[in-house]
Amino acid sequence: MEQLNLGIGTRLQHTHHGPGVIVGVRYATYIISFINSGVKEIDKTDSNLDEIIPENVTVEVETVSEVERSLLKILRLWSDASEIVPLGERWKGGAMLLQPADKTQKAKEVPIDVFFHKIVMLRDRLRVMEQQINAHKLLSDEDKVNLQQYITRIYGSLTTFNVLFKNKEQWFVGEKGSGE
Repeated sequence: MEQLNLGIGTRLQHTHHGPGVIVGVRYATYIISFINSGVKEIDKTDSNLDEIIPENVTVEVETVSEVERSLLKILRLWSDASEIVPLGERWKGGAMLLQPADKTQKAKEVPIDVFFHKIVMLRDRLRVMEQQINAHKLLSDEDKVNLQQYITRIYGSLTTFNVLFKNKEQWFVGEKGSGE
């Protein structure tokens, strides 16, 4: 391929790896996410690469962050892949101290980032369970709704931990906050 200046989001076809999208650009290589073979670093001059020119292109522009959010939503829906969730700046390097009422007993100190990781994993597993319930073929719609209500209440119980999240869009949302 002769073109050396393709940007992030450009769709490509590779004779060995199939269709893909540029997700990163380096001096001499593209980092491409291929549908069938995952992320690969490919030389910009690789003759096996061809740009896919979409037909009927509209004037609408989509930013990388919108694309990333869409991809994360799809990944959450169809896999148990977890997103990288940043811890709030003020908590980085901090510790959580659990002090028993009885001062003769030893306190337990837990690094906040370890605790936060466990909270995020709990949230991710709840999401996977929610997806499996919604996709379950043997459960009736009424059963799905009843189980979904329990999950929503669980999210509501976990809103206390929202203070740890850097980004508000990653917070737990219970019944009062779900407007969908």
